[in-house]
Amino acid sequence: MAGPVAELIKVIFENLANEAFKIYVRSKGIHSELKSLGRELSQIQVVLNDAYDKEIKDEAVKQWLNDLQHLAYDIDDVLDDVATEAMHRELTQESGATMTKVRTLIPTCCTSFSLSHRLLHRLDSINKELQNLEKRKGHLGLIKKDKKPKNTSRRSETSLLESIVVGREGEKEKLINKLLQNEPSNENFIIVPIVGLGGVGKTTLARILYNDTQVKGHFELNAWVCVSDEFDIFKISETIFQSVAGGNRQFNDINQLQVALTEHLKDKRFLLVLDDVWNENYDDWENLVRPFHFGAPGSRVVMTTRKQQLLKKIGFDHIDHLESLSHEDALSLFTLHALGVDNFDSHITLKPYGEGIVKKCGGLPLALKVTARLLRTKIDGEDWDGVLNSEIWDLENGDEIVPALKLSYHDLSTDLQQLFAYCSLFPKGFLFDKEELVLLWMAEGYLNQSSSNKSPEQLGHECFDKLLSRSFFQHARNDESSFVMHDLMNDLATFVAGDCFLRFDKQAKIIDEALEKHRYMSFTRESYVGYHKFEAFKRAKSLRTLLAVYVDVDHSLGYYYLSNKIFKDLLPELSLLRVLSLSHFEISEVPEFIGSLKHLRYLNLSQTKIKELPENVGNLYNLQTLIVCGCRMLSKLPKSFLKLKKLRHFDIRDTPLLEKLPLGIGELRSIQTLTKIIIGGDDGFQITGLKGLKDLHGEISLEGLQNVQSPMHAREANLSLKRITELELQWVDVFDGSRRGTLEKEVLNELKPNHDVLKELAIVSYGGNEFSNWVGDPSFRELVHVSIVGCRKCTSLPPFGQLLSLKTLYIHGMDDVKVIGLELTRDDTVSFPSLEILWFGDMYGWEEWAISGDVIDIVFPCLRELFIENCPNLINISLKGIPSLRVLQINQCGDGVLRSLVHAASSITDLEIKSISGLTDDVWRGVIKNLGAVEHVRVEECNEIRYLWESEAEASNVLLNLKVLSVVGCDSLVSLGEKEDEENNFSIKLLSSLKMLEVMDCDNLKRCCCPNSINIESLRVSCCSSVTHVSFPATTTLGGGVKLKALDIFSCNKLVEKINHTSMPMLEYVNIYGWRSLKSIIHLSNFIHITQLTIKHCPSIKSFPHLELSNLILLSVQYCESLESFPNLSSLTLLKNLVITNCPSLDDSFPGGLWPPKLVNLVTGGLKNPISEWGTHNFPTSLGDLTLGEEPRVTNFSQLSHIFPSSLTQLRLVKFDNLESLSMGLQHLTLLQHLDIYECPKITHLPEALIPSLLSLYISKSPNLNKRCNGKGSHYWPLISHIPRIHLED
Repeated sequence: MAGPVAELIKVIFENLANEAFKIYVRSKGIHSELKSLGRELSQIQVVLNDAYDKEIKDEAVKQWLNDLQHLAYDIDDVLDDVATEAMHRELTQESGATMTKVRTLIPTCCTSFSLSHRLLHRLDSINKELQNLEKRKGHLGLIKKDKKPKNTSRRSETSLLESIVVGREGEKEKLINKLLQNEPSNENFIIVPIVGLGGVGKTTLARILYNDTQVKGHFELNAWVCVSDEFDIFKISETIFQSVAGGNRQFNDINQLQVALTEHLKDKRFLLVLDDVWNENYDDWENLVRPFHFGAPGSRVVMTTRKQQLLKKIGFDHIDHLESLSHEDALSLFTLHALGVDNFDSHITLKPYGEGIVKKCGGLPLALKVTARLLRTKIDGEDWDGVLNSEIWDLENGDEIVPALKLSYHDLSTDLQQLFAYCSLFPKGFLFDKEELVLLWMAEGYLNQSSSNKSPEQLGHECFDKLLSRSFFQHARNDESSFVMHDLMNDLATFVAGDCFLRFDKQAKIIDEALEKHRYMSFTRESYVGYHKFEAFKRAKSLRTLLAVYVDVDHSLGYYYLSNKIFKDLLPELSLLRVLSLSHFEISEVPEFIGSLKHLRYLNLSQTKIKELPENVGNLYNLQTLIVCGCRMLSKLPKSFLKLKKLRHFDIRDTPLLEKLPLGIGELRSIQTLTKIIIGGDDGFQITGLKGLKDLHGEISLEGLQNVQSPMHAREANLSLKRITELELQWVDVFDGSRRGTLEKEVLNELKPNHDVLKELAIVSYGGNEFSNWVGDPSFRELVHVSIVGCRKCTSLPPFGQLLSLKTLYIHGMDDVKVIGLELTRDDTVSFPSLEILWFGDMYGWEEWAISGDVIDIVFPCLRELFIENCPNLINISLKGIPSLRVLQINQCGDGVLRSLVHAASSITDLEIKSISGLTDDVWRGVIKNLGAVEHVRVEECNEIRYLWESEAEASNVLLNLKVLSVVGCDSLVSLGEKEDEENNFSIKLLSSLKMLEVMDCDNLKRCCCPNSINIESLRVSCCSSVTHVSFPATTTLGGGVKLKALDIFSCNKLVEKINHTSMPMLEYVNIYGWRSLKSIIHLSNFIHITQLTIKHCPSIKSFPHLELSNLILLSVQYCESLESFPNLSSLTLLKNLVITNCPSLDDSFPGGLWPPKLVNLVTGGLKNPISEWGTHNFPTSLGDLTLGEEPRVTNFSQLSHIFPSSLTQLRLVKFDNLESLSMGLQHLTLLQHLDIYECPKITHLPEALIPSLLSLYISKSPNLNKRCNGKGSHYWPLISHIPRIHLED
């Protein structure tokens, strides 16, 4: 507590001592009041060291410090008010504006009264409160006390690598054996638990296993999820999907997500780490792991947890716990982190103290490391004795904070204590970005050390590194640029932060009396953020920070909606805000009140839908950071932008509609970050304006370079003197007579960046015929990524092979390049020594790629991935072997490219080809002879191929490791093999590694005989309009497909009723669409293992068989016109998702009265038995999502009120042609949050009683209701405007 108070008071005195500030307050007649305030505060400041020591055990002292802290915040707010007013006056004087003009620019609250009238009463009240605190300090016995200065010398400034682990070799070896050995199991995956106390090293051990070279080589897919307190199945599944699939795919529901995840895990041996699992609900676990069953045998799930109840429910009778370290190992770990050696031999006098401290740490590695690292700064026995005998060890531990962590916090300097406490705003598992956190610290005023000649950003980075070195932060797994905080550290931050900080998540409770004390608040960004949960915060008028934070890994995915009422009613009340972050919300307009937040330092509106910023943004005189990156609709910046004299960081990346910067932006001399610079014409920003921005650094995109009229102007930008790490140079993508190639080359010559720091370079639409000499120069030793795009006039490429650190090279749209040879490589023994990814695209003139082995010994020694797209004239490729190549993708090229590359790279494991001209059967059979290592093959739109192989036996001799085969859009394909004898093929070894076969959009395919009938686990045949037979070879008496888990038949209208020679007892996932001759599914499988069954557009099916479906989770039957009967649903004890629609012949057997006991989602409509005639139905209380459709008889929902269960949270109504009103019949749905109405043309009334609780309202093709809800003047707008998501469409 005392640490943050001391820092706050220090800031107050710095402000009071500012000469310009003192001159201004004298002019306003409040100098004497502030002088008195300073005197009182100085009397209190001298006893803070004593209070700091006593607050550990004395609650009265702790309360006194708490009261002082809140008063200090009030004082700081007042002084900031004065400083802002002074800044406003200074800007007004500079502009020479009249007072009348000034008053129109500033908020009314600033002009209603003079400054002295507004503040005199407040200052008088503050002085009285200070006097009261002064009296109380005497009663508490607080005295002036000098604090022993902390030794800041560093014997070991860098933190030890986390890979240094002491005393865990036995556990590591045992667990690695569990991961690698083939244990007998009924499932394809095995759980490997690591159970132990918090801080005992579970995550560290899991990280060692995850990164072990042997382990990495054993598994095909790897994923790591930090689960923590909230066991959100959707978010966990989404994180796993992103890890194994990549990309930015979005999902509407958990079923869609898990189906997609299943596709990626299918047939793959995966390793998944679920770190820090708290949940003990077995049903949740079962729902999470459904896709895991589709992985290959030998898959593993490592689970770290403090709790063992879930493991017992899963079936673990005996659970080994990760024990605390032995005393010897603990002592060794402690000395390694404290002294840099593993014993006390060279520090014998410190040994007794060290042994005592180690004993008190209880063998917990986290406690040992944290305590040891605070002692790295101590150089004598007295310091060590102070730690050993600290009172903190003896405190009652009711808060469950490890004493060693409290001790480490107590030893921090007061500025670091303040910065650490701020991190309590972020949830467990949060990924910290160092740069972002430093900007937040700066905005809060934590980094303003007047005695230092360093910038606040430099101070912030140094402070972060100090916290990192003492284990308050840790590097994120496999990501050196991100950081995490151990859960116990997060608990400590929350404990020390006190009532000034509030992390408003699902576990948080609002305490009315504490609202006025909250200064900093964060809230979890959820899909829908309603107003009702924030309404109480209108009384939290002292808030300085309102921060939307995320708990998912990739927070750029998904849609997030914020109630408009938060903008309208809440935020205007929070006039003291310094930090406001509403990134990623679906916000389309920034309200005018934003300009009244005069204390604002940090504003983050990134990834929103805003189109412009209001003109009064220029009133935010204190603004330091403005982030609007990813605002793809943003097209305009305000003219008043130039008044933001304190602006230091302006991030406008990914704003394609923003085509002009305000004139004079170069006069904002404090700017350090300006990510997008648009060079305009005569009335736009000139490149010479960069000359004065001497501190510009980081990522910069220079656009509109065709407007630079002189190379001398480009030289004035002084790019070589700026510490730019990522640089994009972009000209207009118009190649007509207006381009001046010689001038553009001269300009490019002058735009050479600093070669010591540049990491990424992109040159786009450059119009010269050759590049400058600096492009590709070996002096750029840090350059790792280069993109050359659309430089259509260049005839050759720079010598990128000379770049020692280059890992990714992307070359696209260079029409005039005909030959690529030595000019791309180094004139040396090794070319491209670090390159891992190489991409060529749209090289229409490229004819030859040749590298002579006489000049260069080794080319591309590290190249892993090669992509060549749309290079139709490339014929001659002469390359030496590419030993590391694993991924090869070729699109729209000739067959010679494919033949040459597969010959040069025998280690390819993933091959994708598309639209390869000249790829005949004979050519392809020559290609596959080089694919002995290949595991995944995709052949797309290769229309000259009729057969993939002559016989399966021939293919088996070369495709030894093939696991996944996809054939898509090959119009001439007749069958996979030219010689297929499905009746007599008894070999079970042919293509024995193949696990997944996918054949799609092959219109001439007549038959699909699935190879490898024994081991195949997934089969998909889709949109093959001529296929009549799908079969398995008759390899055994049981038939084929005995291991098949997933079957997908889609739009194959001529397919005969049955799949030949099949017995599919292990099926788990079945999706059948448009199989018109299918009369029954009974022959497909015994369905014991089935979890998902979808049947759609199968008009010949008349009945649904009574099957054992004990594992079924999802059942969907749609558009089966002849279906007449349906089995009893109550036996489907695990069913959660049920879709039965558009089956007009279905009799009264559905719904049949009894529902599955765990049903969550029901979609139904278009049945013979209308919903209105169902009678009373006892839906299970688990039902939350209901969709009803195609009910022409219903006019008023009072007819259906008996049907709807009160548990509903989402209701969708589709094609109720005669429904007029929802005002009656839904009153009991008090939990309803989402209401969707589709194609209900007559409906005019909403259920007004339920509107306050709604989080989303979706109205489509319902014109009457749309009109009554659309816009501020509409009938329902006052009632619905608070809803976070309102979607209206015609």
